[in-house]
Amino acid sequence: MAERAADVQIFGAGVFGLAIGFACARRGARVRVVDPNGVATGSSGGPVGALAPHVPENWNEKKAFQLDSLLMAEGFWADVAEVGGVDPGYARTGRVQPLMDARAVAMAEAREAEAAALWQGRATWRVCAADAVAGWPLAVPTGLVVHDSLSARIDPRRACAALAAAIAALGGVVGADGGAAAATVWATGHAGLADLARDLGRPVGDGIKGQALRLHLPGPDRAAWPQLFATGLHLVAHGDGTVALGSTSERDFDAPETTDDQVEALLAKARAALPFLAGARVLERWAGVRPRARSRAPMLGAWPGRPGQFIANGGFKIGFGMAPKIAAVMADLILTGQADIPEGFGVAASL
Repeated sequence: MAERAADVQIFGAGVFGLAIGFACARRGARVRVVDPNGVATGSSGGPVGALAPHVPENWNEKKAFQLDSLLMAEGFWADVAEVGGVDPGYARTGRVQPLMDARAVAMAEAREAEAAALWQGRATWRVCAADAVAGWPLAVPTGLVVHDSLSARIDPRRACAALAAAIAALGGVVGADGGAAAATVWATGHAGLADLARDLGRPVGDGIKGQALRLHLPGPDRAAWPQLFATGLHLVAHGDGTVALGSTSERDFDAPETTDDQVEALLAKARAALPFLAGARVLERWAGVRPRARSRAPMLGAWPGRPGQFIANGGFKIGFGMAPKIAAVMADLILTGQADIPEGFGVAASL
């Protein structure tokens, strides 16, 4: 008997493709996710997993969309875990940013007032004493930090595995081979941006290489520590006794999946700035290429000139944070034709 055609076929088993597949399957669609390389083998397989908001100022549709998505995240990932039985490693632990001088304090206090107005009590951004926030042992010249309650962490690989399990539990398929489908979604990362550029005859974005590390740093209650963003370094404590450190941002590179002296420099900088990392053993050095659209926003919508085909790309550094709401709006577009995508996220915005 011939295989039954899917309602929605998605190429790319990174977070965008899997999240859209889950949202469509949750609404009763027959879903197939296709990736010959496997789940989370591209940029969605990095170790960091920082879900953090944009600065609460100069508000725009991108920041508003991200705020909604971050607020949706707890319920979204809990649903994924319940359906598929796999823990995605999500926890809304917040984020700490040391304030190193008086200018930084003044700027942060202004942003605190902005956040109170823009976030409308759904999350907080506050300036407080460094010792008032449990976690990282920090020496801060001003004694003050920013602490926001919106940031969260996720384990990227476990999250993608959880999405794949949830899709399978809903009757969908995640595998290497495609087939017939009523609608097709291309969520194929930086390679997909190149494919779209060739089809349209103009650049739409590019790939930016990033390198990151996973360190062994077990300790009591460390999994509950907030993210730390300090001196250009991002550290995320995960629930398995590891800490992720990232990341570089490289426009020019020869070896997309190979680490080099830049990741060693990142580690040296972190150990110099944060002495408690001196004894942390390196478990993994990771490199990958993240897709960035020309608009610097996610690229969502119909593929121009290809009826029934759609684009979901350009997650760059914020893909996991944007995924819950992107999944919802793309499922609306694919299944019902309802287009509730910000104008700045459309394919045309990157042309």
